[in-house]
Amino acid sequence: MNLKGKVALVTGGSRGIGRAVSVRLAAAGAFVAVNYARNEEAARETLRLIGEAGGEAEALCFDVADHGAATGAIAGLIQRKGRIDILVNNAGESRDGLLVRMKEQDWDRVIGTNLKGAFNCSRAVAYTMMKQRGGRIVNVSSVVALSGNAGQANYSASKAGLVGLTKSLARELAPRAICVNAVAPGLIDTDMTSAMTEEQRERVLGEIPLSRLGTPDDVAGVVLFLASDEAGYITGQVIGVNGGLYM
Repeated sequence: MNLKGKVALVTGGSRGIGRAVSVRLAAAGAFVAVNYARNEEAARETLRLIGEAGGEAEALCFDVADHGAATGAIAGLIQRKGRIDILVNNAGESRDGLLVRMKEQDWDRVIGTNLKGAFNCSRAVAYTMMKQRGGRIVNVSSVVALSGNAGQANYSASKAGLVGLTKSLARELAPRAICVNAVAPGLIDTDMTSAMTEEQRERVLGEIPLSRLGTPDDVAGVVLFLASDEAGYITGQVIGVNGGLYM
């Protein structure tokens, strides 16, 4: 899957799934803009790994939930590189809590980052992709968008919203040969799952037919495929990467 000459933006690209996706896209030949909001050190580590893989990249700092900041940063990227071919809406945040105890700001922040952030970035790249008559948008949703999860009403709602956004944009942008798809990871071994106790981990593993947590690379391989020319007849789809946890 050769992405030589392509320009990609990966939001939340400094850690976890975003880092793995950034490295895979760069290794396949794309120039990758690695977005981060706060952790510059982690973003620089992603750039180092991309360099080791023989790729080219830059770090791009902005909060995806801030419409003006996202629009301005992406416009600058397009101006510098002359195009944008791939957008991976991966930036995500979780602030878990039962509904009756959830603070309004925790709801707003998770929806703002996970769902509004994807809207902001998709809107910022859409016009250029339409002019190019081609592009790929991949949204990183979650298994809980489909299954729900107690204590994650905000997170589940935001990720379910991404499914609706994916299907709607797929219909809108298909006439310009822009494919929009989503991946829905299950339990992936990242910072978000590192807080699980050993008991919680064992209980979850018992529910996964493949009997292991996923890795960021498991997800990155699917994103790479969806971002490539090989996936030119796939749009509006949600691909589960969950080891059989949800079928």
